[in-house]
Order: sequence, then C-alpha cells, then structure tokens
Amino acid sequence: MKHTETRTLTAGVASLQDFLRLESAGGLVLMAATAAALVVGNSPLADTYTAVLSLPFQVSLGTWSIAKPLLLWINDGLMAVFFLLVGMELKREAIEGHLSRVRQAILPIFAAAGGMAMPALCFLALNASNPAAVNGWAIPAATDIAFALGVLALLGNRIPPALKAFLLSIAIIDDLGAILIIALFYTADLSGFALVVAAACVVGLAILNRLGVTRPAAYILLGVPLWIAVLKSGVHATLAGVVLAMFIPMRAPTGAKDSATPEKSPLRDFEHALHPWVAFGVLPVFAFANAGVPLTGLALPDVLHPVSLGIALGLFIGKPVGIMLMSWLAVRIGVASLASGLRWSQMFGAAVLCGVGFTMSLFVASLAYGPDVPHANLDRLGILVGSGLSGLAGYALLRFTSRQGA
Repeated sequence: MKHTETRTLTAGVASLQDFLRLESAGGLVLMAATAAALVVGNSPLADTYTAVLSLPFQVSLGTWSIAKPLLLWINDGLMAVFFLLVGMELKREAIEGHLSRVRQAILPIFAAAGGMAMPALCFLALNASNPAAVNGWAIPAATDIAFALGVLALLGNRIPPALKAFLLSIAIIDDLGAILIIALFYTADLSGFALVVAAACVVGLAILNRLGVTRPAAYILLGVPLWIAVLKSGVHATLAGVVLAMFIPMRAPTGAKDSATPEKSPLRDFEHALHPWVAFGVLPVFAFANAGVPLTGLALPDVLHPVSLGIALGLFIGKPVGIMLMSWLAVRIGVASLASGLRWSQMFGAAVLCGVGFTMSLFVASLAYGPDVPHANLDRLGILVGSGLSGLAGYALLRFTSRQGA
C-alpha cells in the first residue's frame, strides 16, 4: 500500500510539473495574442476584425437551432473546453494535489477568499450608485493562471517551487469561486425543459462513472448534449464543462484492463492531452477575440471612469491587499503557516501578480455587460490596465526579493 501511495504521489508531482510548464509557455502565447489583438483593433484592420467576430453562425436540426455570432461561439463554446480543463484541475488538486490536505489548503483558501472579496469591494466603492455598472462587481475577482505563470516563467529558477504552488492554488480556488459566481449571479431566465434534459445528461454521466467507464469519448458524447441543454437553460453554457469534469474518473477501477499500474488515471491522462489545446489554442483565440480594445480617442477621463478605475484598482490594489490580509490572519490565528523557505516579501510579490485577472476577468465582463452597454469598452480598458500593472509590478517585486533575499 505504501509503495502504491508513493507511485501515486510521484504521478501527481509529474502532473503538476507538466501543468506548470504548459501554463507558463501558454501564458507567453497568451501575451502575444493579447498584443496582436490590440494592434489589430487599433489598425486599419479594426473594422474587419469587428466584422469577422460579428459573423453569424447557425447550427440547425429540424426546428431546433443555435444561432450566434462568432464571438459568442468562442465565448460560450470554446470556453466550455477551458472550463472542462479547469474542472479537471480542481478535481485532481482536491484528490491528490495541494488542496487534498486541509492544513495545506487553508492558507491559499484564506488568501483566495480575500483576493476575491477585496477587489469586488473596490469596484463597488466606486460604482455602487450606478445601476448600469454595478453588475460588473465580479470582474476583478479572479486570477489568470496562464498569464501569472507566464510572468513567473520569465523569472526562471529564482522562484521557489513552494511559491509557484501557492500562486497556483490561489488561482485554482479563484476559478472555483468564479464558477460559483457565474452560476449564482450571471444566470438568465431558466428553461425548465432544458434543465430536465441537462439533469438527464448528468444522470447518464453518473452511470458511466459508476460503471467504471474510463474512455473520455464516452463522457464527451454526453457532454455535448449537456452543453446544448445548459446553453438553452439560461445557466451559462461553460458550466457544462465543469460538470462533465466532475464525472471523469480519477483512477481506473480495480481489475480494469488498463489499470495494471496503480497510478493510472483517466482524468490525468485526459487533462494532459487536453491541456496543450487549451493553452495554445482556446485561450489565445479567446484573448485575440476579446482584447482588441480600440484605444483611439481614449483619454485620461476614460481611464478614470468609475468602471475602468474600479476594475483596475480592484486588480492592482484590491487583490494583493485582500490576499495579504487574509494570509496574515490565517497565520496569526494559527490555522496555517508559511511553507518552508517562503518569506512574506515573496508572498507579497505573488499577491501582486495575482492581480493579473485577464482571461477570467474578460469572460466575466462579457457576462456582466452586453455589447449595447455604453461603457462596454471601459471594462476591457480597466482589465488591461489593472492586469498590466499587476504583471509588471509583480515581476519587479519577485525579481527584487529573490535577488536581495529580502
């Protein structure tokens, strides 16, 4: 039994190393896609860029159809694949990773809670009196794993593994919080029939899991109608990806033909296969489609508008303040402690870096504000400013603290 646990732990460590490597490289690609979107969105190609994203696409079967512009196929369809990966990461971390042991998970849980609450309070402090803007309170709440780890990749071996694990844990818990926020606060009018169909798909997934089916294709066959049903239900369609992930088996059942090695994991294998497609395909495409903010005509009043300023301050100030306050509280009351070798100065650098909210912030903004909202571009401006400042300041702080041994 001890030998089996050791091999399982080794497999889990290898999965984490692969995850960090792919996320770091994917973060650099994400930065390039963001820069490309800004260039195209502020070039003579801007009208073409907007027109392509507005192209209507329709899938029909008899009287049933789904008709959306290309941008929404990206945001509702491709991002469901991203949330499928997020769901598998959450499940793996909860079972065998940094969130599997309560004592180890307490510090990032406290930190993530503060890192979500304080940015929301910063935004509400500036926008509470504006009913048209207040719906964006959750925009600065989440951390972009790929972008943050992409910045860490630029620092190389200067960053201790414990700090990377701490940042990763915060980002994953943030993603869980974002999933709950989307489900609870960004849900439209519900369709009873579509929810019944979605429930039937979930029962089917549970049966597959109970029978010990390990092939991901079987789950995806039910996942597609689940996505359609959730899309039609009024609950945001990307949540179907998270639900699907929860039923993919972590381990092959005892006696299965492909379970000769105890560490065999259908979920880990599928996550490993899907991760490059998300890191180098889904997220860069999403970034390119959503980050093309037209900067021409923007002036200081636009940056200081309560919406853009609330988001930027939430990410750049609210995130690190919330993370550090709650981390200090967890250590102070004795429920958690800093990992060996970590210093508070390094923790602060990581907390600032958590203000890079790019992908999830853009996604929540697309739910909070429709295209007809007068300040629709101001939310993206705030995200770019806040995430950019957080990335630059976090990089500088971590580089300084690592060199000085502060």
